[in-house]
Amino acid sequence: MQLNLEHPDHEFYLRGADGVSARVNERTLASSFVLSPNRLLEDWPVRDVKALTPSDMDAVLALDPEVILLGSGATQAFPPASVLAACLKRGVGLETMTNAAAARTYNVLASEGRRVVAAFVLAG
Repeated sequence: MQLNLEHPDHEFYLRGADGVSARVNERTLASSFVLSPNRLLEDWPVRDVKALTPSDMDAVLALDPEVILLGSGATQAFPPASVLAACLKRGVGLETMTNAAAARTYNVLASEGRRVVAAFVLAG
């Protein structure tokens, strides 16, 4: 049996994430970040999903997503309703899940060529 290393057709992919770090391509990140298939925005200033404001989502929405995956850390937590309303007002879906689940979902959607943006809150 022949084995081949599969390379995604997008620039950034997640190898995994938990509540304190994430592995993007071959780099380990320890602070919150935003990721699309072709952009990595490091040092996103959000440290707590429950304190998220609509203006915190400006950098995420600027990447023109059709769906946003919000990784809330090691456990699932939800942002204030005003954040969801700001996304829905722009016609963008917002799904909140743990970082591990958001990483898996991001990779599937990115590999399908979807306009997905993932925002990860890390406690590190």
